[in-house]
Amino acid sequence: MATNDNRCPMRMIVGLGNPGREYLDTRHNAGFMAVDQYARDLGLGFNDEKRWHTKISRDGERYLLKPQTFMNESGSAVGKVAAFYKIEPAQILVLYDDIDLPLGRLRIRGGGSAGGHNGMRSIISALSGSQFPRLRIGIGRPETDGRTAIDHVLGAFSMDEKDQLDVVLDQVIAATKTIVTKGISNAMNSYNVG
Repeated sequence: MATNDNRCPMRMIVGLGNPGREYLDTRHNAGFMAVDQYARDLGLGFNDEKRWHTKISRDGERYLLKPQTFMNESGSAVGKVAAFYKIEPAQILVLYDDIDLPLGRLRIRGGGSAGGHNGMRSIISALSGSQFPRLRIGIGRPETDGRTAIDHVLGAFSMDEKDQLDVVLDQVIAATKTIVTKGISNAMNSYNVG
């Protein structure tokens, strides 16, 4: 499994989500929410980059991305930006929602499978491999109330869930900053708890 201990610094941080107002506060947009908060903390805004179908921001030699394709085609934007700026997969950190993690939990890995996440499947295909860092943001599974997984991920966070989300997003930002400054192993040791 690929790891990153600052021998290969992060040059791209990608938040996954779906574009459009109707998806703004949905669970599937947890990656967008995280990269938005990270950019705000740095005092950065995003510009539309239509040739790559993404919103992009720059922090020195590091790029923040929010692909504006739908989730299932996220790899198109990531692959094109990575190729243009000559960014290796090991230098790309992807922040995204994970239905298999309870709400309020996060998990950092140096590589691995898509785990059933179509956005990750698209990025793995575009980068021709799965050995790039990722930070999964737990959104939990639907209650046993008849909702499907699709209804759940495309549904909005409840008020109670938003409180938990705020807490975990603060942890995601702290973990992302640790990955950037100290490497992924340090971040995994600090934030992959429980």
